[in-house]
Amino acid sequence: MISRRKLIGSLAAGAGGLILSGCNRINADPRVRSVLQSAEGLTMRAQRLITDRTALAREFGAADLSPLFRSNGTRKPVGTAYETHLRAGFADWRLVVDGLVARPLSLSMAQLRALPRRTQITRHDCVEGWSAIGQWTGAPLKLLLDMAGLRTSARYLIFHCADRYAQGDYYESIDLIDAFHPQTILAWGLNGQPLPVGNGAPLRLRVERQLGYKHAKYVQRIEAVESLSAHGRGKGGYWEDYYDYAWYAGI
Repeated sequence: MISRRKLIGSLAAGAGGLILSGCNRINADPRVRSVLQSAEGLTMRAQRLITDRTALAREFGAADLSPLFRSNGTRKPVGTAYETHLRAGFADWRLVVDGLVARPLSLSMAQLRALPRRTQITRHDCVEGWSAIGQWTGAPLKLLLDMAGLRTSARYLIFHCADRYAQGDYYESIDLIDAFHPQTILAWGLNGQPLPVGNGAPLRLRVERQLGYKHAKYVQRIEAVESLSAHGRGKGGYWEDYYDYAWYAGI
């Protein structure tokens, strides 16, 4: 059987002009949208059957790093607010952790960098059909959730981002299994340098067991919720809401 990742990749590779500058360009092809939409029920059912979602994604060595880690989706959020943060070196950027938590957080980038960190070299698999290997450094998400104290009613985390699209603000979500996975981090570094703007500066999610569109960039807020139904169109993310992407994009 061909995997969902290989199927989407083959469609993108064979469609000539489909592999363009961002995920939104590939969505014009009805075959890709049909595959993504039909996969939603399958991946949700498969998720419940997987007995060990805590298994680690493969990690690589420094010799395996890709010479270029391309950007996709938003290259740079529009608007004066992000530009002001960029010019100030993100000194005033805050990450808010709130919702169903006992101790809401508001952390500066300096505070995030001072936390215990994890560095991992992993492969990023994009729904467009390309992959790249990069070294990511950041704070384990589990550490922040332990600091905030999740309430027992929390089931999901919503990542609110600084990039905006015509249909609305960008967001993504994961469940608590992925949230507490040891390789799930909030990355502020790529290949030993501060995260570039095109790759999500100053902060992006790395959830290594899922396809690239789940790795939210420009993260400003993490909201713990009981249900995804009240946000956006209720499907758990921008691409899920408007382009029929599967909510669970496990690989």
